[in-house]
Amino acid sequence: MVTTLYVGNLPWAIKQDDLIRAFSQHGEVLGARIITDRETGRSRGFGFVEVNDADADRMIQAMNGAELQGRTITVNEAKPRELQ
Repeated sequence: MVTTLYVGNLPWAIKQDDLIRAFSQHGEVLGARIITDRETGRSRGFGFVEVNDADADRMIQAMNGAELQGRTITVNEAKPRELQ
């Protein structure tokens, strides 16, 4: 199964490959995406990383509070999106 991790407080200049590289040190990364503003295309400062269930807790422990390109990131399990 797949667990999606929320990653907050990302540096504005971070790229998807940077995110994959950082998380890959702690387990298998199945995918990653950085959320961007629709109008400007600029990063909104958060993203998501998809990982195997077996690696999720280890990655949260290792990466939550870690520094990435000079910013302390927040990592936790993503909550399902609520429909409005």
